[in-house]
Amino acid sequence: MADTKLPAGDDPVYSRKVLEMITVANEFCLFLEKAENYSLEELLNFLQKISPLIYLKGALLPDITVEDEDATEHYVSEEQWETLFNVLYNKFGENDLFYFIDQREKSHSDPVKGSLAECFTDVYQDMKDFLLLYQKPLRIFKENAVSDCKRLFETRFGYRLLIAQAAIHCLQFPGEQNEIFL
Repeated sequence: MADTKLPAGDDPVYSRKVLEMITVANEFCLFLEKAENYSLEELLNFLQKISPLIYLKGALLPDITVEDEDATEHYVSEEQWETLFNVLYNKFGENDLFYFIDQREKSHSDPVKGSLAECFTDVYQDMKDFLLLYQKPLRIFKENAVSDCKRLFETRFGYRLLIAQAAIHCLQFPGEQNEIFL
């Protein structure tokens, strides 16, 4: 299997949109890996600002044709996931739990419990796996990294970012914001 390359400007695997996603994902992961060093206010301020960027960059990822679908790997272990979840859960404290209407579930409109720690740990897992796979030297790994990231944006982390963003907004701006909807 040849590792053919187009000029970097023409190759979607090395496009500006992918490089911007890498930059934002890297900032997100580095910050969360040091979350225990930040106050709740610093954590919420960071997540309030980076969540929309991750969402936007995920929405802009190009469609990639993958030559070898078996060249996908996952790196974040269950233990790493649990460790980060516990750090975030303890940091969010009583603010971790929120309720939302799951727009994907058309049969009912009952509120569903959500967890900020779970949402952001899941996003971290997807971003970290994307970054580590993309760093591998062969193009087939980069193809799979971008393709998987786009698929996970559409099926998992994009929605988690949206529901968590609403919860963070309410924590950042408590009070009268709901009067608009009355």
